Amino acid sequence: MPGRRPPSNRAAVPEEFAMPRFAANLSLMFNEVEFMARFERAAHAGFAGVEFLFPYAWAADDIAGALEAHRLTQVLFNAPPGDWDGGERGLAALPGREAEFRAGLDDVLRYAERLDCRRVHVMAGNVADLAAAEAMHATYLDNLAHAADRFAAYGITALIEPINSRDMPHYFLTRQAAAHEIVAEVGADNIAVQMDFYHAQIMDGDIWTTFRAGRDNIGHIQIAGVPERNEPDDGELNYPWLFERLDAAGYNGWVGCEYIPRDDTESGLGWFAPWRRR
Repeated sequence: MPGRRPPSNRAAVPEEFAMPRFAANLSLMFNEVEFMARFERAAHAGFAGVEFLFPYAWAADDIAGALEAHRLTQVLFNAPPGDWDGGERGLAALPGREAEFRAGLDDVLRYAERLDCRRVHVMAGNVADLAAAEAMHATYLDNLAHAADRFAAYGITALIEPINSRDMPHYFLTRQAAAHEIVAEVGADNIAVQMDFYHAQIMDGDIWTTFRAGRDNIGHIQIAGVPERNEPDDGELNYPWLFERLDAAGYNGWVGCEYIPRDDTESGLGWFAPWRRR
């Protein structure tokens, strides 16, 4: 058993990195090349960190080698989601799937330790019908408490993310306020909200006020243009203003770039120039 690390949502910021710190999402960005080649592309583009959905199709040693070779930090990945190709979007809130969810945490911890990753997104799953919502809520709390307890010894924070009902019509968790209520109900020090500004704008709006209201429980931010989920240089949100506000407010967590490039990834990185790794 490794020594206990105190959970932290705000890691120290290396002096050579501008703020905010941006992580390329390798599940959506740099898709011009195969997955293992994307680490080099991200580092060459100036990113200090990377995130992706699921690492489990690749050997942990191979991913760790790519991170080390290109001096990248693994910021985030997701816990096993169930049958993703079959439409499942997580297991944490699904009654009757507790054993599968908890067994999947063994893989999470194995990858997290090898990749030195301290944040894991735990997806809730889809709501079968309204009558199931109450039972799902109780299952969600129990599974999140279990995950937080297992993660604590490794210094890992469990993240929960509200996802908009347009992109995932049946997802269990859709609102920022609901996510913060769940964090309070679980009551663990190492559970936090993953606030994706794209999802939050669609469901809640008033992004900066929403961020400030929940800041103490926000462990990770993600971005994309609204409404098309492309680069954060067009659409409803004024991202340069938001980045400046995050910097001024002292947010020194990571900002994950979970967007779908309009064309090839590199040609769309003009927005990133002021915040490149120096």
